[in-house]
Amino acid sequence: MTGDLPVEVRNLENLRHLHLGGNFFTGNIPREYGKLPVLEYLALSGNALVGVIPPEIGNITTLKELYIGYYNTFSGGIPPEIGNLSELVKLDAANCGLSGEIPPEIGKLEKLDTLFFQVNALSGSLTNELGNLKSLKSLDLSNNMFSGEIPATFSGLKNLTLLNIFRNKLYGSIPEFISELPKLEVLQLWENNFTGSIPQGLGKNSKLKILDISTNKLTGNLPPNMCSGNNLQTLITLGNFLFGTIPQSLGQCQSLSRIRMGENYLNGSIPKGLLSLPKLTQVELQDNLLTGTFPMTSKVSSSLGQISLSNNRLSGTLPLSIGNFSGVQKLLLDGNRFSGEIPAKIGKLQQLSKMDFSDNSFSGSIPKEISQCKALTFVDLSRNKLSGEVPTEITGMRILNYLNVSRNHFIGSIPAPIAAMQSLTSVDFSYNNLSGLVPGTGQFSYFNYTSFLGNPDLCGPYLGPCKEGIVDGVSRPHERGVFSPSMKLLLVIGLLVCSIVFAIAAIIKARSLKKASQARAWKLTAFQQLDFTCDDVLECLKEDNVIGKGGAGIVYKGVMPNGELVAVKRLLGMSRSGSSHDHGFNAEIQTLGRIRHRHIVRLFGFCSNHETNLLVYEYMPNGSLGEMLHGNKGGHLLWDTRYKIALEAAKGLCYLHHDCSPLILHRDVKSNNILLDSGFEAHVADFGLAKILQDSGTSECMSAIAGSYGYIAPEYAYTLKVDEKSDVYSFGVVLLELVSGKKPVGEFGDGVDIVQWVRRMTEGEKEGVLKILDPRISTTVPLHEAMQVFYVAMLCVEEQAIERPKMREVVQMLTELPKSSPSLGPALESQGDTKDHHQPPPQSPPPDLLSI
Repeated sequence: MTGDLPVEVRNLENLRHLHLGGNFFTGNIPREYGKLPVLEYLALSGNALVGVIPPEIGNITTLKELYIGYYNTFSGGIPPEIGNLSELVKLDAANCGLSGEIPPEIGKLEKLDTLFFQVNALSGSLTNELGNLKSLKSLDLSNNMFSGEIPATFSGLKNLTLLNIFRNKLYGSIPEFISELPKLEVLQLWENNFTGSIPQGLGKNSKLKILDISTNKLTGNLPPNMCSGNNLQTLITLGNFLFGTIPQSLGQCQSLSRIRMGENYLNGSIPKGLLSLPKLTQVELQDNLLTGTFPMTSKVSSSLGQISLSNNRLSGTLPLSIGNFSGVQKLLLDGNRFSGEIPAKIGKLQQLSKMDFSDNSFSGSIPKEISQCKALTFVDLSRNKLSGEVPTEITGMRILNYLNVSRNHFIGSIPAPIAAMQSLTSVDFSYNNLSGLVPGTGQFSYFNYTSFLGNPDLCGPYLGPCKEGIVDGVSRPHERGVFSPSMKLLLVIGLLVCSIVFAIAAIIKARSLKKASQARAWKLTAFQQLDFTCDDVLECLKEDNVIGKGGAGIVYKGVMPNGELVAVKRLLGMSRSGSSHDHGFNAEIQTLGRIRHRHIVRLFGFCSNHETNLLVYEYMPNGSLGEMLHGNKGGHLLWDTRYKIALEAAKGLCYLHHDCSPLILHRDVKSNNILLDSGFEAHVADFGLAKILQDSGTSECMSAIAGSYGYIAPEYAYTLKVDEKSDVYSFGVVLLELVSGKKPVGEFGDGVDIVQWVRRMTEGEKEGVLKILDPRISTTVPLHEAMQVFYVAMLCVEEQAIERPKMREVVQMLTELPKSSPSLGPALESQGDTKDHHQPPPQSPPPDLLSI
């Protein structure tokens, strides 16, 4: 529903429940609502309301639940009259643009048990009167600009179970009374400026489940009894100045699932039993001063996915029990003092995708059993004392992307079969004792010579010629050259003379072409019968007709004499004067012009003279998906339409990849290149255009050559090659846009794109789609469809190209949905964007947005 909120309240004397949330209402909250005499429930959240919160709301003294947050943008702050709502139990004003300070009158709400003010611009100190809310259970003031210290009055909040004040500007020490709150389950204080030590009694109340005090300036020791009740699930203290040992009691904390204590000054050994805890999923102790050995383990949780012990002072050999970590995906031991051989049991880590053992003192050879780790994509064994030959068995790791064995003592040649590994995008064999010819085929033809430096006996391109008789590391009999030195000199002189002759001829030819070009007229090349001429197309090239600009060119809207609407793209930087690329341009455009598919924008033809090319396309009235999705109308693009667009765009790309001969790579898949007709049917546009611009040798625009920022597949950074799997990655980003409603970049902080943000928010779980779902449409989304589209999107944006599906498989997965399940409901979380190490506490969805 749209428009202003209904104002008329006469004849509503008996109204107790008014729910208008989750719509598209605009304008102000009517002051007349203060005249509803027995109203108990008022929900206006999830709209686009503006203006001030009317003080007349304070007249509804019967009100028990008030929801006004989420996507409303109020000016001003919280009216003091809110304090008159003596019956109020729940107040949710999160994410609605509130500013100013919390009025002290709020302390009069003695029955309040839930207070949500998170994700606003509230400032000043935390109001002392908040401590008067004796019934309060959940208090979330996170993501604001509060300053000062935690008030001493908070010690009276004896019923508090959740306290979220992260991402503010609070300072001072964490008061000791925090550890004495008897019912506290969730305490999140991260990203503030707290100093001093952590209250040593924290956790003694036996209820604590989630503790996140990271990214502060805390010092001192960790509390010894944080898990005294065996309820602690998440413990995050990273990014502080903590010292002392890790409490041994954590080794018996059976409930613990996530522990992140990196970037401190912790010393001592890793507590016995810690890595054997049954529910453990993540252990991060990197960048500390830990000593001792890698812990021996017996039983290990199959859900333990990450162990990061980097940059400590751990020593000794790795135990054979390392093979027990069958579910570990990341094992990071770099920057320690480990020694001895790498155990062959490492081959039992079937789920391992990243292995970093660099900067240690490992010796011996690389165990051949490492090839049994079929999921490995990243292997770094550099800066050790490893010796022997590089095992050919490495080729058994079919999706290996990064291999670094530099600064060791390896001998022999680089095994030639490694060159055939298509997944490799980066290698480093430098500073060893390798010899022979560096493979020049396969991926090795793209690697930089710096990857092979420091091996005096290696030879090949950029490294110098092989020693006489040395090929592939094998000595062979001397073979006499085919040409004598005098013959070679004559050949060089002959080639020089020929070059001069050709240069003179080229200059004469260029001058003649320049004269001819002055008389050359516009030429129309049509790919179907057209009722217009180039003159009609040229009439469209007016500034008033511009409907889009990008790296490829300027797009104009045009009306032909027969009334037909067209879009004309003028290609920038495509001067053809004297160009040797004319034939290539015409060949490519002819190929694109022959394409006929329902979900691909039709190219009617193109006009050209000697200087410019104008491409004439069918016109799409609803513009691009990107403009629609991220503009003011994005909320009106409901789930059914989004799902249909996803499937139709996938079919268009599938046609380019699998049904064209030769196949066509799009090279710049993005939401702005998916156009919508009058019925919101999707049509893929600008396919193959990047190839034309690249071949022309004139465009330096990244968007035109290799894709757009936020959509570019990670392997491009290594290989500078674009293939069909690069298109698949970009399409996965489009799917994430459709699901979340967010842009690919610019909404998640510096250097973070939508793929990284989604991985942090959801941890790759299908059910995590609830945390990223576009709240503008969340009440209409079937759970099974949202999970399926999200699942397909995450497959498409896998880091390794080989793990991504083909577009034909994408279409099949989007077509064959799993069995249906109930709609999601709003499922909106109370928090804003979080960092990768933060998982929001479990909370019920705001009732103001529930489908009634």
